[in-house]
Amino acid sequence: MKSFRNIVGMTAGVALVGGAVAMSAATADAAPAAPAKSGGAVTQTRALTADAAMKVADAARKEAARQHQRVAIAIVDRSGDLKLVVKDDGAGPQTVESAKRKAYTAVAWGQPTSKLAQNATGTGPTVKDIPGTLFLAGGVPVASGGAPIAGIGVGGAPQGSIDESIAQAGLNAIQNQLG
Repeated sequence: MKSFRNIVGMTAGVALVGGAVAMSAATADAAPAAPAKSGGAVTQTRALTADAAMKVADAARKEAARQHQRVAIAIVDRSGDLKLVVKDDGAGPQTVESAKRKAYTAVAWGQPTSKLAQNATGTGPTVKDIPGTLFLAGGVPVASGGAPIAGIGVGGAPQGSIDESIAQAGLNAIQNQLG
């Protein structure tokens, strides 16, 4: 009798798992859930896709080549986590870190780093003291629906304005697809 209960229990467990897998497969093809209503416990956010990040990087690399610059290009998500980094052949060892920090700073404040750099001055503590930030020109935010969703940072050109023009070229490649 004990082994019969074990077999019935195992069969029920397999059926339960099989049903859960079938349910997961069915819902995987379903349309995405509607945005959460105000006051709910869940919210949906917009995010830059991997394909869009690749388009940004490709356009930025082309612009860097056009300007004869060897740079690193970093793209971070809304949380500041690295999504993609590309370092051109011959780019200096500091370029990747510079590009990541510029991208992070741009998405964190939702403004180009060239604009933010103007406000990061003074003798006391300023926003430039926040770890991971870099208030040099070369970072631009990516916005969708009026909010920053990613940051693009470029490091390695002899002037921040050149880095920023390269980052802007990357943004321009997807600007009309951001909604």
